[in-house]
Amino acid sequence: MEDQPDRLRIVIGSDDAGRAYKGVLANDLRADTRVVVVRDIGVDDQSRASYPQIALAAAEHVAGGRADRALLVCHTGLGMAIAANKVPGVRAVTAHDVVSVRAAVLSNDAQILALGQGVIGLALARRLVDEWLNIRFAPGTTATAKLAAIRDYEQHRMSGTAAGRGC
Repeated sequence: MEDQPDRLRIVIGSDDAGRAYKGVLANDLRADTRVVVVRDIGVDDQSRASYPQIALAAAEHVAGGRADRALLVCHTGLGMAIAANKVPGVRAVTAHDVVSVRAAVLSNDAQILALGQGVIGLALARRLVDEWLNIRFAPGTTATAKLAAIRDYEQHRMSGTAAGRGC
């Protein structure tokens, strides 16, 4: 399956507030031909974790190249996105509509989609994930230069912080 670059490796996770949707969405992803592997790092009946732990772990998978994208679910999606965005090189968004999902990937090359089980219905969540799987960032568009500016700032900020600490 390594020879099928269009198929995505996805990490999925949730806290307790997103567990029900995570189960359904994980099953959808596993059955989807656009997905090669789904790794569930979220909570279940036997394990508990807070949203920052789940979001940071998922973002580390993406940043480390072990996953192409991550899907996160909590009550609103907001905390997951905020936490995931702390990992350098990661762009996470919360979306509640198809236009935002498309723009997140096409204009921002967002690798992480965070959804809110307490904010949107399951049918909409499934539709948004379906759209998210269809969209790929296209390098060479006007968005490329904008993303380069974000990456440059992030790298400059990280090296400046490290230098300030005497590292």
